[in-house]
Amino acid sequence: MIPFTCPEHGGSLAVRPSPGGEPALSCPSGCTYPLVKGIPRFVPESNYTDAFGLQWKTFRRTQLDSVTGCPITRTRLTRLLGGSIDVEGQNILEAGCGAGRFTEILLEEGGLVHAVDMSCAVEANHENCGTHANHRVCQADIRNLPFQEESFDLVFCVGVVQHTPDPEETMAALCRQVRPGGRLVMDHYTHGYPVTASRKIIREKLLQMPPEFSLSFCEMLVNILWPVHVMLWHNRKIPGFGALYKQFLAHSPLVDYHSSYGELSPEILQSWALLDTHDTVTDRYKHLRSADEIAATLAAHGMVDIETQLAGNGVEARARRPE
Repeated sequence: MIPFTCPEHGGSLAVRPSPGGEPALSCPSGCTYPLVKGIPRFVPESNYTDAFGLQWKTFRRTQLDSVTGCPITRTRLTRLLGGSIDVEGQNILEAGCGAGRFTEILLEEGGLVHAVDMSCAVEANHENCGTHANHRVCQADIRNLPFQEESFDLVFCVGVVQHTPDPEETMAALCRQVRPGGRLVMDHYTHGYPVTASRKIIREKLLQMPPEFSLSFCEMLVNILWPVHVMLWHNRKIPGFGALYKQFLAHSPLVDYHSSYGELSPEILQSWALLDTHDTVTDRYKHLRSADEIAATLAAHGMVDIETQLAGNGVEARARRPE
């Protein structure tokens, strides 16, 4: 496993009591980083990602393949990695790990996973995956990571870059962590990302509200509207209902996976609707980039063999740092 280093000075870290007596990581230059619930915290626990943190602690197990019984995450990960999950023995930086839907699979396949998130979702990740010997997690900013540069065989960042203040700065930071010969895998929302008018209005309002209110509001929306989604889906083959269902989807604020993940149970489909509706109306930043823009940024930071494709939530990209 790759050791933690001080994000400010690059020096080694040792566990020492903090001024308050609690255990903390300290560097020779005097920086101290608290260990809260056994997790190193290199950023303030409360920050612009608070809504995401609450989301992943609330839906800690919702998207795990081990819970759904469906290989949805494994299938997506296989595509992202270019056709196979060949990570055994590799040091992996999972930047923006959330609750651990990808962490779980990477660990199963023998990866040495260093999971990082800026939000308190690290606690959910730790609960889901923390008993694994090849798992390490910390709360940190991708732009100022507690690792030496060029440390990782694989840097994996999915569902994250578009939600950071400056995607180009974030991509540059990710590139710096890839060792010579190593790989970067990431994705990003692109132009044409579906946003209904109702989602846009709701998002503008909820960004002004505390995360707890936003989650409760989304729960109310799902309780009211989801039965209509279910009814229209089950009757979509009746003349007129199919067109009505499409029109309803174009106006409803809910994210509906009936057509994408019909193999999920009704209960899990509803949970995913709540999770991803909340996700899309509470994100502080929602940037869009084209495949060409992403490829150009990666190339500008020394990456080669850059591949992009339109898939998943927008653009998926793979690249390599030359030897």
